[in-house]
Amino acid sequence: MNKGRLEAFSDGVIAIIITIMVLELKTPHGHTLADLKPLIPVALSYVLSFVYVGIYWNNHHHMLHAVRQVRGAALWANLHLLFWLSIIPFVTSWMGENHFSQWPVALYGIVLVMNAVAYSILAMVLVKQAGPESALAIAIGKDRKGKLSIVVYILSVAVSFISPAISLGLYTLVAVIWFIPDTRIERVLIDDHKE
Repeated sequence: MNKGRLEAFSDGVIAIIITIMVLELKTPHGHTLADLKPLIPVALSYVLSFVYVGIYWNNHHHMLHAVRQVRGAALWANLHLLFWLSIIPFVTSWMGENHFSQWPVALYGIVLVMNAVAYSILAMVLVKQAGPESALAIAIGKDRKGKLSIVVYILSVAVSFISPAISLGLYTLVAVIWFIPDTRIERVLIDDHKE
């Protein structure tokens, strides 16, 4: 089946997720810069989550660009990823509203773990459908970066009960690692077009 509907649906859901997150940014009731101070945790949570959603959208786009078509298992794996992405606005809001306290930071990390697992599952399904010699299979390889991210997220969840600040630092570190789009797929596709 053509991958176009999957891409369009995913783009729409991701756009809605970002819209929901920005609607959580409430206007302060005062007129001075000091009135913005209580909103700093909410704004920082929003920025971190916006970056994460952007990273998933970007890498999702690249991954789907590397495949020609999708089957039913890929549709379900994609819905699984979109489900976990759709939880991000809730945990973002809870974490910001509670000024990065332990449980909200831990739950944020659990959602990040589940997003990373869901993305890995989608990648595995697409690789299986495309075949072991496909551009996507070659590009993803052993996916050390993805596996490392999951390990850091799990560590961050545990650390959140000791120091939510360190946990947030680790979440930010993973975001920085992924901020530059995953060029593995681009390189393989460019090499394919050269041949």
